[in-house]
Amino acid sequence: MDIAVIGSNMVDLITYTNQMPKAGETLEAPDFAIGCGGKGANQAVAAAKMGGNVMMVSKVGDDLFAPNTVANLKQQGVDTQFVTTAPGTSSGVAPIFVDDQSQNRILIIKGANQQLKPADIDAAAEALKACQLIILQLEIPLETVYYAIDFARQHDIKVILNPAPAVANLDIDYACKCDFFMPNETELEILTGMPVGTDDEVKRAGQTLLKRGLKNLIITLGARGSLWMTGDTLHQVAPTSVKAVDTSGAGDAFIGCFAHALVKTGDIPAAMAQASAYAACSVTGRGTQRSYPDAETFQRFLNVN
Repeated sequence: MDIAVIGSNMVDLITYTNQMPKAGETLEAPDFAIGCGGKGANQAVAAAKMGGNVMMVSKVGDDLFAPNTVANLKQQGVDTQFVTTAPGTSSGVAPIFVDDQSQNRILIIKGANQQLKPADIDAAAEALKACQLIILQLEIPLETVYYAIDFARQHDIKVILNPAPAVANLDIDYACKCDFFMPNETELEILTGMPVGTDDEVKRAGQTLLKRGLKNLIITLGARGSLWMTGDTLHQVAPTSVKAVDTSGAGDAFIGCFAHALVKTGDIPAAMAQASAYAACSVTGRGTQRSYPDAETFQRFLNVN
């Protein structure tokens, strides 16, 4: 395996609505869909769809959603040997509400994802040691994230930490052990307590984290592109202009594609440019994983954009 994703899977319950209801209000929504999601699974699927050799370490619940989640990962080309069941626990679910401006609001119920423990990393240790890169997010217990970072350091494996959903008590010292720290602007705001409304504000907030010792900070900025910052590097990638239909999972699409490109070429700016275009392609379709193009479809998108 080239890439290991240690993280979450979710069942997405997606409601498309023309307006969000107010407190106590009931509205009729025009459409609904069920999909496979979760930040970890999304990132694994994006990397696999681009041709990456990807394994996942994750937990599913003891319920009706679990078999479909595992079958979906396999169908998308992700190795599921270490996707195991947490007995007596529900799978993670994510109710997602998408408005007519293609903006989304998401709730997550972690379910079985909270049962992913350091022991699960130990169980997958031999397979993980063969990987070049580990991707982590924060929909699993922090103790497991920290354990995975220490494991990667011990075995000289590169790490991407996506601090999502952001938690103010994230140990930045652990983040500094990672090769890449990849928040979006909202997560950056939560982690730093600083405004991020403009590019200059984003850069100032990023500098406060770099001063703590981060190696590579890559901030995804949605329609404003992405920004790579180190102690002496500032590189901004412009967005690919598209008509957005659903922005759910765009950040995960970026990370999965970036991971695949990084493992393949080692070229950070080129990986960012490809990931930015891949994320843009993903928002032209509905849902999360189902909106992610495979390599052939993505190439056709690049040819016309």
